[in-house]
Amino acid sequence: MDIQQIKYFLTLAEELHFWNTSEKVGITQSALSRQIMSLENELNLKLFDRDKRNVKLTPAGLFLKNRWRSELPILEMIQQQALQIHLGESGTIRVAHPDSLSSSVIPEIISKISSAFPKLNIELLQLSYSEEEESLKNYKVDMLFSRDIYKSAFLNSKKLSSDILCLVVPIDHQFKTESDITPLSLAEEKFILTHGGVDSTYDSLLDDIFAHYKISPKSYISSQFGSTIISLIKKGLGISILPQSYSHYDEIGVRFIPLPFSSDFYINWRKDDSNIIIKNIMDLI
Repeated sequence: MDIQQIKYFLTLAEELHFWNTSEKVGITQSALSRQIMSLENELNLKLFDRDKRNVKLTPAGLFLKNRWRSELPILEMIQQQALQIHLGESGTIRVAHPDSLSSSVIPEIISKISSAFPKLNIELLQLSYSEEEESLKNYKVDMLFSRDIYKSAFLNSKKLSSDILCLVVPIDHQFKTESDITPLSLAEEKFILTHGGVDSTYDSLLDDIFAHYKISPKSYISSQFGSTIISLIKKGLGISILPQSYSHYDEIGVRFIPLPFSSDFYINWRKDDSNIIIKNIMDLI
């Protein structure tokens, strides 16, 4: 039994005439008869009493006519929703991303996804570095934007772009340009840094920067969220190294000084995931 058979039945239940009904639904009388007989056989009941001149609804047929007529729009809506989910145009996708992409890359990507799939529900999450890989493996999130590449047998990673790294200082700080930055002057500064983990490629990049300037700063304040670090810098509590994408937040009160280093960011997803929504989004990106 399918929705089309129910539509044939409801039209015949109104017309009570096979020829008129077949003309109305666009199929032959014999095809209509086969559809009604198939429906009766599947339901194991008789829907119509018919002879050469008359077609009448049985009591069971009348009952189904009244019920299906009111419920058909709901059934069609359910079928349409199921089709949209099957095609990856509907449903829910959970996307994790770092704080640094909140005002730059993420709004642009989410805008494109939302325009292409307006019925798709999108849940955005921010996770600590230690939670990212396991959350993706354990289906707590479906896609992960990160500044770390995950070389796991279970995950795919694709580089999307790069972001210049900057020294971020209070607006009244003595550092104005990169030429003001020296190992001696940096050694006197207090640093507020992010903290990833032993395997964090972003943390390794920070180590390369410190090695370049021949300093070994100790972060006396650390935070997972760059937006928090920027607020602390505005209060004069220290300086930091952050991706330039943070400048999309609000540069008032801080200065971003570009450094000769950049940070890549990636999109990560499960290799064995058959979710068509993920494929659609990857094709879009």
